Amino acid sequence: MATRYRRMEEIARSLPALKEPQGVRRRVEAMEALLERLVTIPGTKRQLGLDVILDVVPGVGSIAAGALGAWMIWEARNLGMSKWQMARMAGNVGVDTLLGAIPWVGAIPDFFFRSNTRNLRIIKRHLDRHHPATVTLDGNVSRSER
Repeated sequence: MATRYRRMEEIARSLPALKEPQGVRRRVEAMEALLERLVTIPGTKRQLGLDVILDVVPGVGSIAAGALGAWMIWEARNLGMSKWQMARMAGNVGVDTLLGAIPWVGAIPDFFFRSNTRNLRIIKRHLDRHHPATVTLDGNVSRSER
């Protein structure tokens, strides 16, 4: 029992802190990839994510996708982003959720209006401006700016 507890403590120490900018960047990039770029449609360069797939499920699908998009706004709050930026992000998620609420047809506009990608751009812009040490190049953290 004690070794299991120690192992859990080691794992907890190795995880990035909730408000650590570098950890936030990795988490929101991973969430955006899951929601918007999960698979590539064969024969095209268009990517499809969980956001569009969930919109095919009537009712709960668009609500679940909206909740996952709202999680990115919560991460933005952890970074201390301005209320204006978070309001823009909430607007993106709101439009996406409303478009996705239309049964079956809602997946089509959701395929083109990628709110999570837009929100990731807003978060990255904030991180690049206020936390330049988190800038990534080809998936690796740039250490030269530290």
